[in-house]
Amino acid sequence: METGIGLTEMVMGLREDMRNEPVAALDLREVITVSRSTRVSEAIALMRQQRLGCVVIVDDENRPLGKFTERLLIDLLLKHPDGLEQPVSGHMAAVWGTVQLDDPIAMVIDMMQAKALRFIVVLDDDGHAVGLTGQKGLMRYVAEHFPRQIKVQRMRSKVGMDQREGA
Repeated sequence: METGIGLTEMVMGLREDMRNEPVAALDLREVITVSRSTRVSEAIALMRQQRLGCVVIVDDENRPLGKFTERLLIDLLLKHPDGLEQPVSGHMAAVWGTVQLDDPIAMVIDMMQAKALRFIVVLDDDGHAVGLTGQKGLMRYVAEHFPRQIKVQRMRSKVGMDQREGA
């Protein structure tokens, strides 16, 4: 019988690590930035090309002004189907979040929960967008730091009607 750490100790350790480790320890995704005048259709093309659910709208000094997400695209298409040629700045998220590389990982979780966000923009010391984090980055962090406690297995399909079950 294995005498490893218990679930309570693991969760306590994870909480402590997330309070102490910086956002820089997360596996950040590349950020796609666009200017205010970029057309929505161009932003969508970049999102598809990079397989990412958002772009960050930046000012002339490359500082974030907001973000445009898949969710906003759906709303735009429902309300204004002709809006694809409009500037993306007119359709930025009203609520979005940023953290800096040296902020604790726990801040990402708090912000995602408080603002119901999937993506958080990560900034350098000068306020420039250097990456994205969110659900995937956090899950990778947990899986990498606690591989023995987290087992990822392929989902098996249920036995079909034409297959025998058992002996």
